[in-house]
Amino acid sequence: MNIEDEVRLGRKSYDRAELDEGELPADPVDLFRLWMEAALRAGIEEPNAMALATAGRDGSPNVRYVLLRGFDERGFCFYTNLDSVKAAELSSNPEVCLAFYWRELERQVRIGGRATLLTREESAAYFASRPRGHQLSAWASRQSSPVESRAVLESALAEAGQRFPDDVPLPPFWGGYRVKPDSLEFWQGRANRLHDRIRYRCVGGHWGRERLCP
Repeated sequence: MNIEDEVRLGRKSYDRAELDEGELPADPVDLFRLWMEAALRAGIEEPNAMALATAGRDGSPNVRYVLLRGFDERGFCFYTNLDSVKAAELSSNPEVCLAFYWRELERQVRIGGRATLLTREESAAYFASRPRGHQLSAWASRQSSPVESRAVLESALAEAGQRFPDDVPLPPFWGGYRVKPDSLEFWQGRANRLHDRIRYRCVGGHWGRERLCP
């Protein structure tokens, strides 16, 4: 069998868990917290990895993985270079989608909402918690810009280390975003592709939920 046929014919049955509306919390962030805790306890590598979908000025979609670095009732946070492509797209269109996939638990979460910049104080507090090498890389890399070679990047990293022999300050072009959700959909794989899908939507400041066909 060739690789194309393997992709076309590959099958998996889902039977690990189910979603029962009668057992779900009223606030979707509480359910997300339970699912994230389960992903952490299951030993999933980087369960905080999430796909971030944005759109350019012309409406062209763009998607990449970033790391969730905090969440609460206010929203879901991530950090990036503010001169990057994603930051430019967020500036022109702050409406985004996030997606998590935890294969081992047969679960997905999709989040729709609006991204806003975190304060410099919030970004600085997170930046200070990063390993020194990560801090220096933030200074060295002009994210999304073409670079001549790997050697150029490594040279820029070495120069940043010489420039900041002690504490590394927050770069003026680096910061975080918080995505305030207006919808969250929880997907639990079930047998025979009859999956459970529960969507929460915020209307008038209050969360409601509904079951969707798989």
